[in-house]
Amino acid sequence: MKKSILFISLVFFCLNTSAQKFIQLAKTPPMGWNSWNKYGCNVSDTLIMGMADAMLSSGMKDAGYEYIVIDDCWQISRDENGEIVADKDRFPQGIKYVADYVHSKGLKFGIYSCAGNKTCAGRPGALGHEYQDARTYARWGVDYYKEDWCNTGTQDAKSSYSNMRDALFAAGRPIVFSLCEWGSNKPWEWAGEVGHLWRTTGDIVDTWNIMIGIFDQEKGLAKYAGPGHWNDPDMLEVGNGGMTNEEYKTHFSLWCMLAAPLIAGNDLQNMTQETKSILLNKEIIALDQDTLGKQGFCYRDNGDYEIWIKALSNGEKAACLLNRGDETKSLLVDFDLLLNAKDDYWTSDKYKIENYKVRDLWEHKYLTVKGMSKAVDIAPHSVKVYRFIKK
Repeated sequence: MKKSILFISLVFFCLNTSAQKFIQLAKTPPMGWNSWNKYGCNVSDTLIMGMADAMLSSGMKDAGYEYIVIDDCWQISRDENGEIVADKDRFPQGIKYVADYVHSKGLKFGIYSCAGNKTCAGRPGALGHEYQDARTYARWGVDYYKEDWCNTGTQDAKSSYSNMRDALFAAGRPIVFSLCEWGSNKPWEWAGEVGHLWRTTGDIVDTWNIMIGIFDQEKGLAKYAGPGHWNDPDMLEVGNGGMTNEEYKTHFSLWCMLAAPLIAGNDLQNMTQETKSILLNKEIIALDQDTLGKQGFCYRDNGDYEIWIKALSNGEKAACLLNRGDETKSLLVDFDLLLNAKDDYWTSDKYKIENYKVRDLWEHKYLTVKGMSKAVDIAPHSVKVYRFIKK
């Protein structure tokens, strides 16, 4: 009897310790790279290891990017014991070999599966193998697990993802859990106790209209995000060629204002200087990674012109002025108004503009503001992003 009690206690201790490690993950939005947006099913060990190399040589690791994630199509079958099998033509030395290589670069490794019986590309899914797969991924050294929502039939989303969460707990390795449920079942209302990030929308596409449409769906969701649990408007398309560089700057700025995960999806080995200047803008990244963990909110919506505000640590703030229209907007910007902007679930004391410096985070310079206002021109599909920094 005493042995049984001791065994149960040890199991409970191990699960509780795993749960504590799980909870401590993703205190700021995860940053990394994922294979899907650029390469789809055309993945291999050479590609993944090459991207790990490029994350270092490009300066992305120094900027905070750390996860290298293989998306769909790495898996091909299950063996006679139900173990997931990697495509031996594309990963001849196995997934652990790739994970070890990624780790050797000081980076973290991520992998993909699906809550259904098949992935979106028709490969074996996790349904019925949750605990088995979680143990396998832990053994391989996985640090980040993305689970999609294809081929799920009548499955209940919260139950399915909670089951995988428990499997990850039991596997005993701290693994960031990314729920790719597309926002179909309002995951922001329940996923904070299940995973670290959850998709709020359908898939992003490398066009202005789709990107800005996804951004629109984040309005009203700010109160659900915070350290360890983030709204995810999908991965970045910066550098993939479907938008202009100005539109990519807007895309990146908006994601950072949202405190969204920053998961690049481009070819890291062949980036233009313009793409690098966007993905490596540490002043914009700092908004995303701010430890206060507040998602920005829409303070003013004037149709083609919007103002977004993000509270930051140390009593600082960021303001993003968005021109969605097709013509340049000439504005007289009231910086005192921006500094003191708040909505109905954020309260703040009155801030004095004279106690702050105003910095343009794309121009990388401080503004000279006479009085409280300044004339500003914003190009079409563009943004101005300012940070109020305490003097």
